[in-house]
Amino acid sequence: MLKFGDNNSDVTLLQHRLTHLGYTVTINGNFDADTLTAVHQLQRDKGLVIDGLVGNKTISALLKRDIRHLLSQQDINNAAALLDVDAASIMALKSVESRGNGFLNDGRVVILYERHVMRKRLRANGYTVAHVANLQNKYPNLVNAKTGGYRGYSAEHYRLQLAASIHNNSALESCSWGLFQIMGYHWERLGYSSVTDFVGAMRANEGNQLHAFVQFIKTDKKLHNALTHGDWATVARLYNGPAYKKNNYDTRLQNAYAQFNNTEGAPWA
Repeated sequence: MLKFGDNNSDVTLLQHRLTHLGYTVTINGNFDADTLTAVHQLQRDKGLVIDGLVGNKTISALLKRDIRHLLSQQDINNAAALLDVDAASIMALKSVESRGNGFLNDGRVVILYERHVMRKRLRANGYTVAHVANLQNKYPNLVNAKTGGYRGYSAEHYRLQLAASIHNNSALESCSWGLFQIMGYHWERLGYSSVTDFVGAMRANEGNQLHAFVQFIKTDKKLHNALTHGDWATVARLYNGPAYKKNNYDTRLQNAYAQFNNTEGAPWA
């Protein structure tokens, strides 16, 4: 990730690529104000979120790859309007709470399979206590009372595939999905007709993933109220749980909001 103030050979390469696409920058290895302006303009031209950060998404735009499935600034602005907050609030939440990318390099949506949730969803979907206990004994990495067993990235899709052979809908409900890692079992609360409808939306594009995130906030009155009033401690607690202080989520959210809110002439405003 390259950002304003960096000074290295990667910035030089970035400046060469910007120049090749017709943006005016001085090739000096310094991520200076002119380079930041060029990055903002590139992100605007390509329909990306205009945050001035150069990660995989902006690099993809520089390399002229297909980025139509990625989050756009218009998606951010629409989310802000739906929640009746300023764009800086959504930018802050995205920068702190999202994992940066809603899709893996192979094009599949980012997921994390939760075996302890699978145990609960099997019961919710009609499996008996005895049947779930038997499954836990046979497949402890797929059905368990404890968290864990994570393999990360594409390997989580393999875990999902195995879990789906037990019960498809329970498996889909047991994953967190996309950019904001919204759990599948929230599908009804978020307004989807089924868990497969929710998953189809998450697999389509990051704009849909942001929409699910907006619905997650909008359908929790306390969380929505906290966001509306800039109560970042409450936002962090309700979104991340009581352990939020260990990771300084509240402070990070407040600082991110201050950064985005105080930028004069912010291109995302």
